[in-house]
Formats: sequence, C-alpha cells, structure tokens
Amino acid sequence: MSMIRCAAAFAAACLSLAPPAPASAQSAARPRPVAITVDADRVEGTLPPVWRFFGADEPNYATMKDGRKLLVELGKLRTGDVFFRAHNLLNTGDGTASFKWGSTNVYTETRDGKPVYDWTHVDRIIDTYLARGVRPYLQIGFMPEAMSSAPPGTPYQHGWRPGFDYKNIISGWAYPPKSYDKWRTLVYEWTRHNVARYGRAEVERWYFEVWNEANGYYWQAPREDFYKLHDYAVDGVRRALPTARVGGPDSAGAGGQFMDDFLRHMTSGTNYATGRIGTPTDFLAFHAKGQPSFVNGHVRMGISTHLKEVDRGFVKVTAIPALAAKPVVIGESDPEGCAACPGPENAYRNGTMYSSYTAASFARIWELAVRRQVNLDGVLSWSFEFEDQPWFAGYRQLASNGVALPVLNVFRLFAQLGPERLHAVSDAQVPLDRIVAEGVRGAADIGTIATRLADGRTAVLVWHYHDDDVAGPPAAIRLTVRGRQGGTATILRVDDAHGNAFAAWKRMGAPLNPDATQYAALEAASVMQPQPVVLKAGANGAAVATFDLPRQGVALVMLAER
Repeated sequence: MSMIRCAAAFAAACLSLAPPAPASAQSAARPRPVAITVDADRVEGTLPPVWRFFGADEPNYATMKDGRKLLVELGKLRTGDVFFRAHNLLNTGDGTASFKWGSTNVYTETRDGKPVYDWTHVDRIIDTYLARGVRPYLQIGFMPEAMSSAPPGTPYQHGWRPGFDYKNIISGWAYPPKSYDKWRTLVYEWTRHNVARYGRAEVERWYFEVWNEANGYYWQAPREDFYKLHDYAVDGVRRALPTARVGGPDSAGAGGQFMDDFLRHMTSGTNYATGRIGTPTDFLAFHAKGQPSFVNGHVRMGISTHLKEVDRGFVKVTAIPALAAKPVVIGESDPEGCAACPGPENAYRNGTMYSSYTAASFARIWELAVRRQVNLDGVLSWSFEFEDQPWFAGYRQLASNGVALPVLNVFRLFAQLGPERLHAVSDAQVPLDRIVAEGVRGAADIGTIATRLADGRTAVLVWHYHDDDVAGPPAAIRLTVRGRQGGTATILRVDDAHGNAFAAWKRMGAPLNPDATQYAALEAASVMQPQPVVLKAGANGAAVATFDLPRQGVALVMLAER
C-alpha cells in the first residue's frame, strides 16, 4: 500500500513504513565519540547561499492558504534573495491546482487565430511570491493549448494521479508550437508586461529559463526543436528586456549528449531566432536526483547516485571554456525524482531522514563545486507543499497542512550560516570521494561545516547521517573551537525530540484531523528552540563544548562574538 493511500485510509498505519528510529532505541546504544575541531581564525573560502532556491510542479498552490503561509517562511530565510521555480506557468486552464498540474490561461486565440493574452492568474502567482520576499526563477513553459502542435485527438490536460505510471503526465502541453513566431511573441509580451508591472530593476533580478527536462518525457520532439524553442524564447525575453538574466536548459540529470549538443549550440551554433552565432547565456542549469530503495523493511537512501550526477553535471558545464565561469544552478536537486509519487521507498520524507540527508548532501555539493571550480549559484530543492492533503501523507514537501516538517528547519539552519567558511574537521566525517562512490553504508557520516558571520559570531553545523533508516547509536560530540576562548553559545536542533512536528503528531496518536489545540501544539513542536551550551576552556586558548547528536540529527552551534 502506498504512503498516500495509507494516509487517506488511516494515517497511523503508515508509521510502519520506515519511521525514524525511536529516541529510546538510540539512547540505549553506547554513544560514538566524535571529535570536531574548528579554527575560528582560519578562513578557507566563501560559502555561497546556494540553498535559497525551491520549486514545485503545481504553480497554483502558491496562492492557496498553506502555500501562502509557506512562502512567508521561505521568504524569511533570506528576504529578497529566495527564488521559486514552477512548471505549468503557461498552461491553458482555469487555474485549478492538481497533482503535477497547473494553469494560468495566459494565451488563447480568436477563431481567426489572433492571440489573446490574459495575465490575471500568472500575475497573482508572481504577486504572491514578491509580497512574501520570494522572487521568480521563471520557467517559460509549457505550451498553451491553442499553440500546441500535438497530434489531433491528444488530450491537453493529463489525468495523472499518485500511483499512476509517471509517463501518463505527458499530454498536449509537451509539444512544440505550431508557430515559433507566435511563441516568441508570447514570451516577449509576457516579459514586457512583467517589466511594466514590476519594474525593470525588479525583473532584472529574476532568472529566465525555458521548459523542463527537454531531454526526457517533457518534450515530445527532437532535441534540435528544443534548441529552436529555447532560441526563440530567449530572443523574446531579450527583445523586451535586453538585460534579463537568461539560461538553462534544466536538463534531466547531467544531460548526456543532449547537454553536450546544447552547450555547443549556445556557443558556436547558428541561432534559430536571430541567425547569429550563439545564444545569450547568463547561467547554466541541470538536475540531479538520488535513488532511495526499500531494503529489508526499511528505506535506504541513494546519496551516492545524487552526488555522482551532480559531479557529472559540473564536469559538463565547465567543459567549454567560454561557459566555464558562468553561474550554475542545479535546477532540481533532491533525494529522488517525483515529489508527488508514492511508494515505501519514499517513506523517508516526513521525518529526520530527509532533514539529515539534506544537510549531508548540500555539504558535499559545496565541496564538489570547489573541487571542480564551479561558480555555483543555486541548488534548487523541488519541494513545496500539497494543499488540503492528509496529514503527513508522504509527499516530498517542506510542510504538511501548513506545519513545517523537519527538513524546513535545516534550511533555517543554513540561513544562519555566515559567508566565510572556516577550517573545520570531524574525525567521523565520511570523505568526499567515498561518499560519492559508495554513499554511507558503513559507519555513519557525522560531519561539519563552520562559518564566520559578518558580526563576528562563529556558526558550526553538525549532522549525523546514514543511508539506512534504522536505529543507531548517538554521537557524543566534543567540539573544540580554537581562537574562541570564553563567551557564550547556543544550540538549535532538528531530531526526534526537537523541531519535529511529525514526531509530535505520532506521539498524539496520529490524529487524522487535528483540532485547533492539537494544530497549535504541532506548530509549536515544529519550532526549534535555542538552548544554552556550556563552553569550557580547552588547551591553547580554545573553547570546548560537548553534546549528544542522535542518528539523523542536525544541530547548529552558534558562538557569540569574542
């Protein structure tokens, strides 16, 4: 039985699908000693805030009650510098949201084929973003019904639902335009409208990219036709706003031959829209996903698969010298490939497996970017929310019914990291080459990132991750911070007992419809509460703190300014 069907029938029954290890089981095991050393005076480079990108298939959820609420929380992470990408922004329809679908009805035609533009729905979506401190990573797609070249009789809106074959999402929206000139004009008019409505300076801050994963199911035509679609769209954007930030192609995975040919076309091919050589390119984008499985009654994550694809993408986008220094966005970067899809292998999503995976995977993506000398600008988590669905139904999301999941708290911890990366070593951190090659199948990965904030504080992120969602001993952390003798410190935690509404819901008995009092309790349980940490004097003027970190736990220790 899928997580989704199980939640709809009786939510508590789902708890058998690989729940987080109970705290009692972990505390009974002997803690694993872990030494972490941070040098507060040794800056090793910068730590770009690449985590500030999010996205979803369903654009209309953004304007609904829980969507609006969640956007407020995303906007707070880094006001004005958080970006949201959504599919289906140009689809024909009435704006009603459903799984892997959305619409805005921006383009229709009169009987004699003249364009009719209506920006009402798409304006409402973008207005909702901007009012909450979020900006568009604007995906130009998919194909309006009146413009689609789909074969006669092809349905336009798909009827996919959780549990159906993923290929069933493909319908009339996935085809090229009947007229590329009309396609370019639509993009031009939309961009011109955005500049008029929001102002040139605002729209210059957005990202513009064309379509989604045109090397996969989402594009029902040869790849050269996509390059043509891309050229015409970029030309339409730049005609309306010559300074717009344009890029792509947001390929499925590193893109294979599709990406190789696309990059050559961008740099040395004849532009289909202009006849000139090359296509304007301000950033490059590809996708990378993991591959969890269900093994011996529990979820086993596939972080190695995820990181290998990241590395392949980095190698590709730096292979052509003219593009090697361009900013790179991993336009979807997730533990697996379908946020709405059910299955026991996806039962990691509600609890601390997802949050600890997020900390461990982002840490390695930062490392790989440094190794490959990639100008990494963004890592986009394809995770938002699903409106009016059963509590903790098992979707890949940041909140359930408006209540934050543990994974959202990890992004809140990321937001408190500083711009300067400090030298930090954990004697239990799995080396980069090993985790890329093998994942975490032996000893747990207990790692760290340390940063210095502009106000002089030191922030130390620590995670305790394993691919297997089974009980394990906690880590007994001894954190030594050189150059930070004295002062005060606090700790924020995400684990079974902290910042975890899912665990609180289970302790309530997994109510199908929490009442107002229970809802308030769940919201309170989702909030991380800072706790004081005792700093002791260590050798050579260092500060020392000790604390336990449960398996799948993530913590941020913040040391006050010296």
